[in-house]
Amino acid sequence: MDNGHIIVYVTVPDRDFGAVIGRIIVEERLAACCNIIPGLRSIYRWKGKLCDEAEAMCVFKTRSALFERLCERVKALHSYECPEIIAVGIKEGFKPYLDWIDEETGDSDA
Repeated sequence: MDNGHIIVYVTVPDRDFGAVIGRIIVEERLAACCNIIPGLRSIYRWKGKLCDEAEAMCVFKTRSALFERLCERVKALHSYECPEIIAVGIKEGFKPYLDWIDEETGDSDA
């Protein structure tokens, strides 16, 4: 069942940078919540070079209707040339929590 809620993953250089982005996104009501997970190790190819970097992850809870706006805002704030910004649908969830996401992102009629 698609309930219109998503989780958006955004990698960031460190948790302090994640806190800056997270606070702005939540203050602007583009997401109800941002969890910041420090201590990631990312191994990837970038411009033909193998990279192995320490990072953190921002995990946003929001509505799918806000994804494009959230994505544009993160791109404007982010230090990476091509930041990871990916969303996955929330198939099911505790209704009061999902209602809270709606309330905090400005859609209390959902």
